[in-house]
Amino acid sequence: MQIDILDTEQSNLISLPVSPKPGQLYVMRRDNRSVVPFNPEKIKVAITKAFLAIEGSNAADSRRIHEVVDELADYVTSSVSRYLKTGGIVRVEEIQDQVELSLMRQGYHKEARTYILYREERRLAREAKHKAIPASDALHITLDNEQRVPLDEQRLKSRVDAACRDLNDVDALSIVTETKRNIFDGIKASDLRKALIMSARTKIETEPSYSFVAARLLLDDLMSEACKFMALPAPENEQEKSAIYKQAFKQFMHKGVELELLSPELKEFDLDLLSNALMPERDNQFTYLGLQTLYDRYFIHERGVRFELPQVFFMRVCMGLALKEPEKNARAIEFYNLLSSFDYMCSTPTLFNSGTLRPQLSSCFLTTVPDDLEGIYSALKDNALLSKFAGGLGNDWTSVRAMGAHIKGTNGKSQGVVPFLKVANDTAVAVNQGGKRKGAMCAYLETWHLDIEEFLDLRKNTGDDRRRTHDMNTANWIPDLFMKRMMENKEWTLFSPDDVPDLHDLYGHAFDAAYENYERKAATGIIKNFKKVPAINLWRKMLGMIFETGHPWVTFKDPCNLRSPQQHAGVIHSSNLCTEITLNTSTDEIAVCNLGSINLSQHIKDNKLDLEKLQRTVKTALRMLDNVIDINYYSVIQARRSNLRHRPVGMGLMGFQDALYQIDIAYASQAAIEFADTTMEAISYYAIQASTDLAEERGTYATYEGSLWSKGVLPIDSIAHLAEYRGKYLEVDRSARFDWKTLRERVKTVGMRNSNVMAIAPTATISNICGVSQSIEPTYQNLYVKSNLSGEFTVVNPYLVNDLKKLNIWDEVLVNDLKYFNGSVQQIDRIPAELKAKYATVFEIEPAWLIEAGARRQKWIDQSQSLNIYIDKPSGKKIDSVYKLAWLRGLKTTYYCRTLGASDAEKSTVSRSTLNAVKASMDETTMVAPQVCPIDDPTCEACQ
Repeated sequence: MQIDILDTEQSNLISLPVSPKPGQLYVMRRDNRSVVPFNPEKIKVAITKAFLAIEGSNAADSRRIHEVVDELADYVTSSVSRYLKTGGIVRVEEIQDQVELSLMRQGYHKEARTYILYREERRLAREAKHKAIPASDALHITLDNEQRVPLDEQRLKSRVDAACRDLNDVDALSIVTETKRNIFDGIKASDLRKALIMSARTKIETEPSYSFVAARLLLDDLMSEACKFMALPAPENEQEKSAIYKQAFKQFMHKGVELELLSPELKEFDLDLLSNALMPERDNQFTYLGLQTLYDRYFIHERGVRFELPQVFFMRVCMGLALKEPEKNARAIEFYNLLSSFDYMCSTPTLFNSGTLRPQLSSCFLTTVPDDLEGIYSALKDNALLSKFAGGLGNDWTSVRAMGAHIKGTNGKSQGVVPFLKVANDTAVAVNQGGKRKGAMCAYLETWHLDIEEFLDLRKNTGDDRRRTHDMNTANWIPDLFMKRMMENKEWTLFSPDDVPDLHDLYGHAFDAAYENYERKAATGIIKNFKKVPAINLWRKMLGMIFETGHPWVTFKDPCNLRSPQQHAGVIHSSNLCTEITLNTSTDEIAVCNLGSINLSQHIKDNKLDLEKLQRTVKTALRMLDNVIDINYYSVIQARRSNLRHRPVGMGLMGFQDALYQIDIAYASQAAIEFADTTMEAISYYAIQASTDLAEERGTYATYEGSLWSKGVLPIDSIAHLAEYRGKYLEVDRSARFDWKTLRERVKTVGMRNSNVMAIAPTATISNICGVSQSIEPTYQNLYVKSNLSGEFTVVNPYLVNDLKKLNIWDEVLVNDLKYFNGSVQQIDRIPAELKAKYATVFEIEPAWLIEAGARRQKWIDQSQSLNIYIDKPSGKKIDSVYKLAWLRGLKTTYYCRTLGASDAEKSTVSRSTLNAVKASMDETTMVAPQVCPIDDPTCEACQ
């Protein structure tokens, strides 16, 4: 007995045993697309025949041949076994590729040539046999009602033609031909639609426009699914699609409320007015990755059946954000026009939950864990409730006493903070954000804490597993005094917080004075539970752990607090899950970050930043963010209290790399640094301006009086506070271009609606939806496979392809070159030097460029930015210089430190030939292409 499954690699329907054995590898045959269990003995037979063809059946040293054959067969078997990780199916051609590769690597060139010629001979024979077979009867498809009808080839071609309309360099006929080649008589209609999508997907690496084709074919599929659920006819053309969309929108609202998936308040809108405002043509903006991501993870569904369409989805989100607006229909349309155009995108929790019965729209929550058992477990409960509704977590653990500290209630000694971190780690795993994505958490600890050395080891794979947190992120919360001691090669003292209770709430000069006083107490024996270490040694261990485990991240306490506009209302004790949020926390207040991102690439016009459009976008986007605060569902009271008092929001950006491509600037250049400066200044100016406009309309936030805003101190001005404290240890550009004097006076006079207005989040998923580069990141690779919770997707840089087409050098050979060099253009001789600079990938850019661009942004931001560090050839010296530079440039936080491995797995999917005009200096045995991008970490997505 067999079942049919779709082979996503080749768009083929194949047969697989109903109960395959766990760990069993299967081989897909050419002849009938069936699969059979992998048999290593067949490899030995093939290799032996190649040797016998050269040396003859009477070879003198047959024993040697058998030994060589066994060795080569073992190598091939090991190589193909990796397919167990991706479904356990390998095509016979891929096994044969490995046989060729093993013969060539071991120097058996004659045998390899014989084997290659034999493969070609067999291929020609199969083609001849195929041509000799007379055409069979017409194919049939099986409809949903089990009726068999002839395949309507003209309708099939019309569907693909429609998907290819207005796209350059795509061939509808090739998709139809490939699809017909890979389907069988009686195929289900739903499987036929999937086969069309797969046929388009396989062509993306050679032409990026096929990503739009695949997306449009996917749209046909999901429209069929949604219309069937809502008892509507599936549209046959664009005209019908527009009419069906209007019906589907109203039907969706009623059905969603009936199923208790949507808020009944949505039915209070003018549904006819809103349905007429929908723009179905905007569905054509989606790439395949973007639309598949929405389908898999965002659309409303009933027991797995998606019945929400893309433009309905955007309108539903915007209706949810306009619920409390006086002119809610007009505002919903205004918000929709912004969102559906991809000019701006809300964060993932907002997209998930807007308009639902529990609209938890906020992205991340920052908590302070108190130093008592009841408080610790109360904080863990809060973590679970916040994570349940798709919130990412940042926990400040500095207050919890260290190992060896006295416990008065039991007259015993504390085990320190680590055992509780283990429980927090397991809580994040257990409560997985409503099943939509993994629970995600980051623990922060200040550098003077006596448990800091154990904290650094939490992510190690060795040691006592009971004192390890393999699933939780960690971050160092570093005071400037430690950095100064480290720079000056002085000693550092570690304390238990129960002995130094005020250090947790102090920063700047006040922290320095208190800390030095406690050091004197330790020296005289008043404080006994302490430890002195050379600051440089602790710093080296921090960097060593970053190199080894990627954690803890490096974040800086003093610039976060000294530049905070809310100094009068509390202390910033940590950042959030993705290190871009810097808000006050306490046992009474859980800070909440409400996020969204401007798509910078949509604001480039005539080779420069379109300031008028950017101002309009920021104004509407900030209103949407402010609405989140009042509409949001709060699962814990401390979060509601904090959010309504201070009303912080975090407007960020994405598509920075796309914008650089559009204006023809290389990331690693002074021009890019200036562009980072000017764009962030504009966003800062318009965001602050928009918040003052809202304050004029709605009133200032409750704790405005006494803030830096109320004193006319804007983010650019707050650098002076840090400079006064840092002295020589701060090197920051302070140039400006806008009329800040006028805005400064308006802020003092009118006030601010929001305590904080800017933060640059990672945008790992929403940038996929919009089809742009994430956040402020450089390009990872120009051709690679992106792996996320929706599957694996081929991604090719469309800007590079367009530039190469202009030079008439984009061809199959260059595609193979890109695969061979892991998406890098640096060693392909045919590509001009200026394009090599423009399309340098992330590990080909010196990390100092990332720091310098980040520093220019940071001067304008009242919170922080998720700034990843990428180091190609990491060394202690290089990592040390990068993080010292980040501190000297006034950065508040850094995020992941990504390093490139010394070698990769062997290449098996790339055709190499003498036509490839590339340098031969690279080791051809240590590369793989396309690679899987490591950046799209599920923990990054917790914010966006």
